[in-house]
Amino acid sequence: MTGKLMIAGGRPLRGTITISGAKNSAVALIPAAILAETSVVLDNLPRISDVGIYEEILTELGAVVTWDEDSMRIDPSSMKSIPMPNGNVKKLRASYYLMGAMLGRFGEATIGLPGGCNFEPRPIDQHIKGFEALGAEVSNEGGSIRIRARELRGAKIYLDVVSVGATINIMLAASRAKGITLIENAAKEPEIIDVATLLNSMGAKIKGAGTETIRIEGVDSMRGCRHSIIPDRIQAGSYMIAAAATRGDVLVDNVIPKHLEALTAKLQEMGVHIYEMDEAIRVVGQPEYESVDVKALVYPGFATDLQSPMTSLLTQAKGVSILSDFVYNNRFKHVPELVRMGAKIKVEGRSAVIEGGVLNAAKVKATDLRAGASLFIAGLTVPEGVTEITGTEYIYRGYENLVPNLRGLGAEIWVGEEE
Repeated sequence: MTGKLMIAGGRPLRGTITISGAKNSAVALIPAAILAETSVVLDNLPRISDVGIYEEILTELGAVVTWDEDSMRIDPSSMKSIPMPNGNVKKLRASYYLMGAMLGRFGEATIGLPGGCNFEPRPIDQHIKGFEALGAEVSNEGGSIRIRARELRGAKIYLDVVSVGATINIMLAASRAKGITLIENAAKEPEIIDVATLLNSMGAKIKGAGTETIRIEGVDSMRGCRHSIIPDRIQAGSYMIAAAATRGDVLVDNVIPKHLEALTAKLQEMGVHIYEMDEAIRVVGQPEYESVDVKALVYPGFATDLQSPMTSLLTQAKGVSILSDFVYNNRFKHVPELVRMGAKIKVEGRSAVIEGGVLNAAKVKATDLRAGASLFIAGLTVPEGVTEITGTEYIYRGYENLVPNLRGLGAEIWVGEEE
């Protein structure tokens, strides 16, 4: 879908929304399938643009990819190690997972430096440190990373910073290394557990995923299997925030409530009424909200991917809120766009100081995926006029069926022609 998003706000969202599979899992699980010698089936896969790009990349590498509704079958048996300096890998930030997967399967990989959202450069030094510890030689050749190993050997690897990408990438390569690998100071996100679950079903021997120390005993070969992806906690959180911001009443279905505890706690602190069930969360908005302070941290803290959407909700609270991001320095590109809509926000270093007030309709532009989420949530709160959002290609990287989903909850939203 292309074109700008048009939103006539001021309508409380009401009804039920069913959450799709996790984007941040999908972009790691698809390359993980490369490590198998037979077909892998991934169920509950979100139909988002990043998944479509990955499908094209795997096909270029010789895999056979087929779909059955929301299930993707990947047959990697005829894949070859082909250098991929340009093309689709440049469109996708998570294409760096091809490095670990192809290194584990073929002992080599040449991958162009990834693209995707550009809110802040995310260095891959911890990924490279891990590959070198496993015995690979890494060089930068004309903007591409070339990785080669005669033999991968298990190693003890301490990550200097907690990194989801590096944790998963090292896990992929180490699954096929000789001996035992220990990843210390590993990231603990639910998506890492999801990837480890798939790899173990394929024959890997991984223990400790979800804790700060992951132990991987390498295996000689891996086989295909069937795996169902966990629900997308960031998508779920975005709809929870939208329900609160519009003073609505929404049942967010197909979620794991534990994955959303940090957000739920902050919403309750503001005065939002939350009702948790086994696999669903009901969010009931209120006429007035209290200001709160929010700190985005690594999991199980408040998710940095929900920092931008939360900014829009905090414009609806009484008084002054402070939102700080301790994961990324410069994740505030949504703020100038919200200011165009009348938001009173000042960025000071790692923090945004947000004073509550009514937003106005305006023409705004999404500069990255979650900035886009903050803008559609802001647009839904505007009492009069039509908000126009361009840069929608970023939004569709992470929100499947956004327009039909919001319409189903009573929002007045449509796609307009790009000028």
